[in-house]
Amino acid sequence: MGMKKVSLILPICNVSQYLRECLDSVVGQTLQELEIICVDDGSTDNSLEIIREYAARDERIVVITGPNGGYGKAMNKGLDRAAGAYIGIVEPDDYVVPEMFEELYTVASENDLDFVKADFYRFTRDAEGNEHLQYELLDATRTRYGQLLCPAEDPSCIRFTMNTWTGIYRREFIEKHGIRHNETPGASFQDNGFFFQTFIHARRAMIVNKPYYRNRRDNPNSSVKSKAKVYCMNVEYDHIRDLLMQDREVWERFQYMYWWIKYRNYWFTYNRIDDSYKPEYLERMRQEFKRAMQLGQLCKDDFTALEWQTIEDMAYGADHYVSRLKGNRLLGMVMPVVPAPLKNKMKKALVKTIKVKRRIEKIVRRLI
Repeated sequence: MGMKKVSLILPICNVSQYLRECLDSVVGQTLQELEIICVDDGSTDNSLEIIREYAARDERIVVITGPNGGYGKAMNKGLDRAAGAYIGIVEPDDYVVPEMFEELYTVASENDLDFVKADFYRFTRDAEGNEHLQYELLDATRTRYGQLLCPAEDPSCIRFTMNTWTGIYRREFIEKHGIRHNETPGASFQDNGFFFQTFIHARRAMIVNKPYYRNRRDNPNSSVKSKAKVYCMNVEYDHIRDLLMQDREVWERFQYMYWWIKYRNYWFTYNRIDDSYKPEYLERMRQEFKRAMQLGQLCKDDFTALEWQTIEDMAYGADHYVSRLKGNRLLGMVMPVVPAPLKNKMKKALVKTIKVKRRIEKIVRRLI
């Protein structure tokens, strides 16, 4: 078939329930010059049989097998094998629309891009099989679509919605900078490090406001739903910090955005994990952000007022929060003029908030 325009990497492990829909969407792409690399990471269901069934019908499919080594190792095997001009990633419980890679390749090649990424949909299906879609913007400001971007010099690009699978990356760019995934066995969220590496090195990038990718949110085995993987996010962000600090100039340019996105992902983890782990996790989070504040690695302007207050509360302990709460007279000024129905809702929300804050105060008091 000649030169492969795009190599697609599918890291596969025990996803037989969703795999056929994913593979159908990939082999049905309007772009024919594809290399489809299926990396089976030690599946114990019939995922490998499904892959081989499709490979027997489509010569573009390459099958790589091996013992379970984790997401990062599987992805790196695919990256090592890829031969296309650009590389794309498709998670095997997701699917893509037919024109995705033809249109992204056209944008990337015409603009000589290191990468191009697009908006996407998250989706779930109900018991009747009806699909429910939620549109996700890469750029919440809606101001940067279709522009030539230089993420390596513009840390604010890190604010784009984090993912690695809604776009394609120039293979020469990936190889030039040695961009790979962290291979910590049993870990999750190893796409975060890949995301950071592509942004700190890319000098020609673009985002487009068309949703090609469909990201499943109802797979109970997804890592984002695991309550037991407590410190995987922390391990990944230690890895990202080490990558950034390999070049002092890069670290100084991106450190504020590093801590901004780390804050959000740590709270995502806190809300995901089992309650029994939360006091310990909160303490580790408190120590890390206190240290970052002491070193001047946080920029107040990057956070909302509420986020910054939360960081200060964590860094300085419960007494700081209590004194600030006592000094807040806004509620007493507003409540008398609020209509009764809304006032009742506000009171219920306030009671719930106070209970949560008191629980945090007790935890923090035991730690300081």
